[in-house]
Amino acid sequence: MADWKNATATTGGVLRPEELARHVSLKRHPAGDVAASWVENRWSLRWGLPEGRWFASEVLPHPTCSLTLEHLSHPRPEQPRGETLLVTGVCTRRFDVEVRGRGLVNGLRFRPGGLVAVSGVPAGAWVDHTVAASEVLPATLVASLADPALAEDADAWASVAEEGVADLARSRGPDERYVRLLEVVADMLEEPSLLTVGDVAERHGTTPRSLQRLFERYLGVGPKWVLARYRMHDVVSALDAGDDGSITDLAHRYGWYDQAHFTREFTALVGVPPARYRDRGRSRSGGPEQAHTRTPAGME
Repeated sequence: MADWKNATATTGGVLRPEELARHVSLKRHPAGDVAASWVENRWSLRWGLPEGRWFASEVLPHPTCSLTLEHLSHPRPEQPRGETLLVTGVCTRRFDVEVRGRGLVNGLRFRPGGLVAVSGVPAGAWVDHTVAASEVLPATLVASLADPALAEDADAWASVAEEGVADLARSRGPDERYVRLLEVVADMLEEPSLLTVGDVAERHGTTPRSLQRLFERYLGVGPKWVLARYRMHDVVSALDAGDDGSITDLAHRYGWYDQAHFTREFTALVGVPPARYRDRGRSRSGGPEQAHTRTPAGME
């Protein structure tokens, strides 16, 4: 397939991002050229917290999958026993993790549908699940990426992972449906005026039903869900940046014409109403550090 360099996912979605750097080292870089058609970025997390201190990571869902190597003193509950190299599918709910002890995580964030294009496995197998990477990727690649010595060098690990992804993709040959998906998803991300699936279908000369089938195979979720998540990321980013307009204006700006409906959706996803989320961010700005601060340290 042709090289793909356009953004297909945001780097937003981490709740209260200003608290992240206090205790967790996050590094994120664009994917290397060899794998950029399938991988959005490479990233790593490192932390070391004293006994008794913990943080609650809260990340809004993205229409993406991740490949991660996780060496954690307190593994997350969904991590298969004894497995350190993992595939996490699209999460349809907020991704919450308690960050404790010591942790080292190296990751690749795939473009929406990228792991399906590479593996040939429909995305529905991973939605809201974390599975051993050996269920998805060849044993030789899994063995290389699970090497503890390689894990210590995040860049070296990511380079091996990206080369492996590119080799798998080349072995499968061109995937024109995946290219089509990327075109649609990139447009959803960049064009905030797209508020309905009908808008997207008309703009791309297709039908809502065709988009539904395409998204179900490559993402495991529908186009309506993706649109709603991208617009909600826009809302949270605006609040984190200090937006001080009315909640009604904020809702209208990003496609909600009923403030009550917007508030219900925001609260269900974020956990608090939008006004309270904004007020909490203001009250914590420059404030003293708390023993159990809800700090985002989530994947991607």
